[in-house]
Amino acid sequence: MKRALPLLLLAGACSTPEEYAAAADSEVYELLDARRMELFSDPAGFRVEPAAERLRLKLLAEPDALTEPISLVQSLEIAASNNREYQQRKESLYRAALNLTLERWRFSTIFTLDGSVGIDGVGTDAGVASADADLGMSKLLGTGANIVGSIGGSLFRVISTGDGWDALSDLTLSVTQPLLRGAAREVVMEPLTQSERDLIYEVRNYERFRRTFAVDVANEYYAILVTLDQIANEEENLRGVRLIEELSKARTEAGRLNAIQRDQASQDVLSSESSLLQLVARFGQQLDSFKLRLGLPPEAGLRLDPAELVLLRELDGSDLELLDSDDLTLGALARRLDHINTAEARVDAERRVRIAADALRAGLDIEATIGSTSEEGHPISYRSGVTPWSLGLGWDLPIDNLPERNSYRSAMLDLQSALRTEESSRDTVLSGLRDDLRQATNARERHQVQLTAVLLAERRVESTQLNFDAGRLETRDLLEARRSLLSAQNAATSALRDFAISRLRLYSDLELLEVGPDGIHVSAPAAP
Repeated sequence: MKRALPLLLLAGACSTPEEYAAAADSEVYELLDARRMELFSDPAGFRVEPAAERLRLKLLAEPDALTEPISLVQSLEIAASNNREYQQRKESLYRAALNLTLERWRFSTIFTLDGSVGIDGVGTDAGVASADADLGMSKLLGTGANIVGSIGGSLFRVISTGDGWDALSDLTLSVTQPLLRGAAREVVMEPLTQSERDLIYEVRNYERFRRTFAVDVANEYYAILVTLDQIANEEENLRGVRLIEELSKARTEAGRLNAIQRDQASQDVLSSESSLLQLVARFGQQLDSFKLRLGLPPEAGLRLDPAELVLLRELDGSDLELLDSDDLTLGALARRLDHINTAEARVDAERRVRIAADALRAGLDIEATIGSTSEEGHPISYRSGVTPWSLGLGWDLPIDNLPERNSYRSAMLDLQSALRTEESSRDTVLSGLRDDLRQATNARERHQVQLTAVLLAERRVESTQLNFDAGRLETRDLLEARRSLLSAQNAATSALRDFAISRLRLYSDLELLEVGPDGIHVSAPAAP
């Protein structure tokens, strides 16, 4: 096995860049799957590389490739594969895991293999030809001990004398162990510890981003559906006021209606046409903005599924009444990923104060070295009893430690800052949740009010229409009734969207939202 080690190292040095990248991916993905399983019981199969057949690339080549309306679930899938910010978040998470692999490597047994060949001479005469190779090994232990070993071999030949090749080898092993400064395991392991924690923070940040991003996508998706519904309402209203205009013109020509009422109907037609144009323009702007959110080209053809709005109307929001005070206080703080990171960052700051304090101590190291060189021409023969060795102490007294003093004081201030940040995070989270609940409850009640307003407006239009046909009411009364109906319909749809999004934001801030391949789900225990 020992003889095979240099061959294995040499084989590793011959790996291609693609093989190195694949090895990095394998190690990183294993780390990420393990961390996600620990934190969320879901490895999720993270991959940093975008899919080879992304929808964006397909639409750039064929803008009308999407022939069917896309659902909200499909929108989330498209965004996960094509959104630029999403990809950047993936890369940030990957880099955190990649950095951890480096810190783990620093605490592993590190091998090096190097060598050289050359010829020395004077003028046109060659003197000595030589070749040497050295296999090194180093290992950093948790106690701070640094072990360094090497096995070297060399060949040399005096060319001018015509002698053959002579061989030498040497063995060296040295150990340095701190006794005071730098000897604590916490100090030695700090880079690895922080890298481990940084990865956990990034895993939480990434999951938090996925959830809030899903709510943002749903918000834009529903906003477009609301505009489409308003366009349909306005088109229906336009048909109604045009019919009123025609009836008013006919009655004016028959002398049964004055010209003022006819002109009022014409004005409402023009107003409805203008509103419809504005809604169509808004729809185009929203759709283009949504394409950017999904990471799709603006020229791509895209339609949303109106059935999503039908499903949304089935939402009653009764689950909000089941939330108790623990959900909005202790439970939320215990689940909230960004707050957990903030609280653990304070623990990091406490640890860094202790590490900075350790740097103020005196340095005292014990150093031991042993080595041997083989007999000339016998590279594996070493003389016993004459092996050189050394043992000693090295010290570094803290006579002028101003940089270390300043670092320690700065670490203390960082700790105070971390404490304030944790307090601020707690208050911000709880205050935000209280506001989320108010917004969701208020939006739910407003939606119920608007639904009632729609029913009343519909009855008013029916009653006014009958009285108008009987000649008991003026055109103005019927136009006002239709305007009230249109306003109530649009307000009801907007309130429904506000309620749906405020509910999602509430559960997102409660960290009770799950984003999976089948969409967004509320994981509250009592939620339907």
